[in-house]
Amino acid sequence: MIFDFACLQLTSLWDRLLHAVGDAATNTLSRMVEAVRTLFEGDPETRRRVSFSIAIIALSAKMAKADGAVVASEVEAFKQIFDFPEEEAKNVARLYNLARQDVAGYEAYAEKLANLCGSGDCNCPMLENVIDGLFHIAKADGMVHEAELAFLARIAEIFQIDEDHFRRIMARHITMDGGNPYLILGVSPDQDFSEIRKQYRRLVAEHHPDKLIARGVPAELHAAANERMAALNAAYAAIAKERKAA
Repeated sequence: MIFDFACLQLTSLWDRLLHAVGDAATNTLSRMVEAVRTLFEGDPETRRRVSFSIAIIALSAKMAKADGAVVASEVEAFKQIFDFPEEEAKNVARLYNLARQDVAGYEAYAEKLANLCGSGDCNCPMLENVIDGLFHIAKADGMVHEAELAFLARIAEIFQIDEDHFRRIMARHITMDGGNPYLILGVSPDQDFSEIRKQYRRLVAEHHPDKLIARGVPAELHAAANERMAALNAAYAAIAKERKAA
C-alpha cells in the first residue's frame, strides 16, 4: 500500500513550502494550507495532490505518536506506504518530525483528507485506503495499542466510516483466533453460501483497482486497494474451504 510521492514534482517547491512553515509544530497545518494555496493558485489539481500528500505525511506521523512514542518500526512502516524519491527524504523527514511532536491537530488533518479525496458518502473506498495505511503503521511494533485504536476510530468517524464497516477494516489487520473471514466480508456464518458469494462479488466489484481508477481515485491509493482485494479473496477462500469440508 504505497502512496506515491513522485507525482508531486516538488523538488524546489517542497523547499519553499517547508520554509513557509518554519520549525514550530504549532499551526503547521494552517501554514501549510496557506502556502499551498499561494504556490499553486490557478492549479487546483496540483494543489489537491500536494495537500493530500502533506496530510498523509502528518497524519501518519501522528498515528505513530498515538501510543506515546514513535519507534523505528513505525517509521519504516510509513516508508512502506509512502514512496518518495531519495532526494526528497530530508524534506519528508522534516515535516514528519514536526508532525510527530504530538498528536494534537490530527483531527484537522483527517478533515483535510476527507475534503480532498472523499466522495462525501459514508464508507468511501478512497478514505478506507487511508485507514488501511494507518493500520499498517499502527501494527508495525507488533500490536495495535488501545490509544492507537481510539485514534483510528476517531479518524474513521471523521471519514464517515460507520462502526460496522470500521470493524470489518479492523478485522483485516487485527486477527484473533486466525481472523474472522465472515466479519471481513460483512456476512454471517448462518447465511447460505450463495448469499456469501453474492456479497463477495459485490465487494470485489466495488473495490477492484480498475473500478477505483475509473472513479478517479488518486494513484497514491491503488496499492492499498490491491492489499484490500487480497484480504477479501483470502476471506472468501477460507469460507469456501470451510463449507466444502462441512
